[in-house]
Formats: sequence, structure tokens, C-alpha cells
Amino acid sequence: MANQRVMLITGASTGIGAAVARQACSEGFRLVLLARSQEKLASLQAELSGDVLIVPADVTSREQLTAAVDAAIARFGHIDVVFANAGTGGSPGGFSGADPASWERLLMTNVYGLALTLQCTSDALKSSRGHAVITSSIAGRRSLAGSMYSASKWAATGIGHGFRKEIGKHGVRVTLIEPGMVDTPFFDSPKPDMLKPEDVARAVLYAIAQPAHMEIHEMVVLPMAQQDSDTVP
Repeated sequence: MANQRVMLITGASTGIGAAVARQACSEGFRLVLLARSQEKLASLQAELSGDVLIVPADVTSREQLTAAVDAAIARFGHIDVVFANAGTGGSPGGFSGADPASWERLLMTNVYGLALTLQCTSDALKSSRGHAVITSSIAGRRSLAGSMYSASKWAATGIGHGFRKEIGKHGVRVTLIEPGMVDTPFFDSPKPDMLKPEDVARAVLYAIAQPAHMEIHEMVVLPMAQQDSDTVP
């Protein structure tokens, strides 16, 4: 019998989000893909062979997220997995010298946008006794000098654990994925010794594939080249 599960992915157009979309599609998931770029979403949709709904949306907009969830329910009837993946990086300069405008964009996306995503999908997850998977980072486990990005990922980790305590009684599982450096468009130049988005995608699908009585709380995924390094995405 074909897999009829539905996965909603934020930050789906590139990098880890797109890799998870490809892997999930290959395993038969029906997909709801969210990102700000209509053009990139359409390109990914054309590449995928499964049943895919694309919804241009900004995770910092409750109205856009609500509309996306409504569209997903109208199309598929339910949402089984939410991969809350949308995120952005900061700017150099540390706490003493970085552009404060970059902090606002970063925190709105990585913290506020994550919380909104979970809020707007929580009823659907309760109904399906589903699974929320959150992209945090090893930077959410190690404090990095002058890094607002690291601070935002500490917040993401805290949100994930708090959401689990709130929603677990409804049969919803919550998993934090905490990768090290990943070779994605996040960086200006290739990082050949680092993880590929497909490596993280395999971790995400592994967590989802576990039986309903089992919950993976956290998965730390590091490249061998980063084992003793505090350099993180």
C-alpha cells in the first residue's frame, strides 16, 4: 500500500529542506512545501514525481502560515509530519559590532518563525498524532563567541523540548535535529569535508520512521572533520 502520509516542510526550496523533500518524496510522502520563493518552489516541484503542493509563505507571518495549513488540509485532509526547517544566518561582528538589523531578521526567522510554525500546525499534529521535526544545530548545544546565530539555536532547542512537554500527551512526537556544518547555500564557498544536505535528510527520515511508541528527542549529526571543532553553521 502506498504511503499516504503528508509532510509539511518550511524552508523547503533549498539546502536541507529540499533534500528532505526529495528523500520523503522517494519514500512516498505527499508534500506541502513552504518557502518565500515561488520560483524556487516551482523548480523543486517540477523535479519531484509525487503529489506536491507548493505554498509561498514567510514563517514570520501567522496569516501566511495559517493559509498554508488550511491549503494542506483542503488538499490532503491531514498533516502527519511537520519539518520546521526555515532558518537564516547572522552577520559578522559579534555582539559588540554586528549589524543589529541582522539580529532582528535572524531572531524573527529562527525563533519567532519556528514558534509560529509549531503553533499553526499543532492542531493538525494533534489530530494525526503526528511528528514535529525541528532543525536546530550543534550551535544550540555549544556557546559560540559573539554568535547570535548560536543563541537563536539555543532558543530553538528550548522551544523543541518545551513543545514536546506540551504536546506529547496528545501522542505527538517531537525530534530536534542538530547538525554540524552542512555544505549548503548558507555558505559562500563549498565545504567538501562537511555534511551534505542529504546526510541530514537521512537523519530526519530515520527519526520519522521509528514506531509510534518510540520517540527520538535529539539527533546530533556531525561530519568526522568537525568532531573536535567549535566551528558550526
